[in-house]
Amino acid sequence: MATSFLSDHIFRPLPYSTHRPLASFKPTGVYLYTSPSKNSRTRTLVSKTDNKKKKFKWVVRLSLAEQSPPKSTVDVKRLVDFLYEDLPHLFDDQGIDRTAYDERVKFRDPITKHDTISGYLFNIELLKKLFSPDFKLHWAKQTGPYEITTRWTMVMSFALLPWKPELVFTGTSVMGINPETQKFCSHVDYWDSIEKNDYFSLEGLLDVIKQLWIYKTPDLETPKYQILRRTSKYEVRKYAPFIVVETDADKLAASSGFNAIAGYIFGKNSKSEKIPMTTPVFTQAFDADMSKVSIQIVLPSDKEMTSLPDPNQDAISLRKVEGGNAAVTKFSGKPTEDIVREEEKSLRSSLIRDGLKPKMGCLLARYNDPGRTWSFMLRNEVLIWLEEFSLE
Repeated sequence: MATSFLSDHIFRPLPYSTHRPLASFKPTGVYLYTSPSKNSRTRTLVSKTDNKKKKFKWVVRLSLAEQSPPKSTVDVKRLVDFLYEDLPHLFDDQGIDRTAYDERVKFRDPITKHDTISGYLFNIELLKKLFSPDFKLHWAKQTGPYEITTRWTMVMSFALLPWKPELVFTGTSVMGINPETQKFCSHVDYWDSIEKNDYFSLEGLLDVIKQLWIYKTPDLETPKYQILRRTSKYEVRKYAPFIVVETDADKLAASSGFNAIAGYIFGKNSKSEKIPMTTPVFTQAFDADMSKVSIQIVLPSDKEMTSLPDPNQDAISLRKVEGGNAAVTKFSGKPTEDIVREEEKSLRSSLIRDGLKPKMGCLLARYNDPGRTWSFMLRNEVLIWLEEFSLE
């Protein structure tokens, strides 16, 4: 039996023909042979002339180069930096730079589409007139050789309806780059609130209609927050720190203790100082059983703990809430104890299903005076603080 040695291995590539186009030449691999038995005919590869050897090496070298992906000449980092500068101007008077886009460019979201930069810019102007959009870019990064993905939040107020409903959309945009022009050739939006994002999405249209519901929000200061993500079930908000005046309450949906804390802002304090009213009124349960509950009024953001007057009653206290990320669900109607507990249970289940980590307890936020607002217009929210949250 013959024994194989490295010196006995030979390469057997496809034969080169001078009549075959170079672009179509694709080697099929390398073949490895052992030494034949002494009674077998020995197979060899012989080059008849040095010229053929040179041609063969040149063709193999070229075909290997064809198999390697071409090195991108697009400066994607420059385009990412450009988007950080340009997209914040999407709905202001400056606007985006149209020269960064091909004239024939694909724009899609679940309910609109345009195939030119002019059509897209017309849509932006229409949104500015009807909705007064507020656009926030969270991040932009390269996600492919010729692709950049952005994450954003857009909040709009529909001015044509008397109650001016707030519409919130969060999601990502995948922006394709034309390697020849080094400009954007596509822009496709994906909303966090729906599953079917392809145009035309009936689910997307229903999502818009649902947000037109009549919620009455008083024209009062509220704790400052930024909406990071909106799903079909809840929003994730990032709250800035705020100060509350609070006292004990008996139930999450009750109002016991409200008169005491309202008295503090109406002047029943160490300085007899009247403090402007804000919204909402919070009731907070600190444990899973909701056995410990407090009722709170948020104080104006220009107040500091060091400058606020002391309460006149020992049962009333001031506390700074450090803020952070909270998941929020909104509902109308009278917030009874059973309804609030059901909303909290549903929200917590949704968060756990989505891989988030809700903290113990919850808050009920009531924005309206129930004696002066129709029940179906009441704005109520259940909030649960989150252990952590990332937009990545």
